[in-house]
Amino acid sequence: MINYVLLVSRQGKLRLAKWYATLSAKTKNAIIRDVTQLVMSRKSKMCNVLEYKGTRVIYKRYASLFFIAEIEPSDNELITLEIIHRYVEALDGYFGNVCELDLIFNFDYAYHVLDELILGGEMQETSKLAVLKHVGLTLVVSYIR
Repeated sequence: MINYVLLVSRQGKLRLAKWYATLSAKTKNAIIRDVTQLVMSRKSKMCNVLEYKGTRVIYKRYASLFFIAEIEPSDNELITLEIIHRYVEALDGYFGNVCELDLIFNFDYAYHVLDELILGGEMQETSKLAVLKHVGLTLVVSYIR
């Protein structure tokens, strides 16, 4: 199960945070600070998996953003990397080559795409086209209202 998904800029600014585990605000802030520091201090040739307080943190850098997810020790790291990549592909399909500014000014759409892809910490939909189709239909319905 995925406990959270974070999107962090190269400067260390949090751009998106989605939590699937119930934690206090103090604990969330500590996790964001610690994990961001750990990920940003690693060199580009290092492994994308690291241990953090009994869990595994999986991250991948795309352009100027770090996509970070925490999973249970029994979960598969490679599947989590694929979920991160699928999310980036879905964002690229929606925004057309997603960048940090897209996430800043259209964060609600980024959350919507993530919610279509992951539900309760588990992958809900594997098809990028199905995710984009559903997000597009939802936007059309909300525009009509």
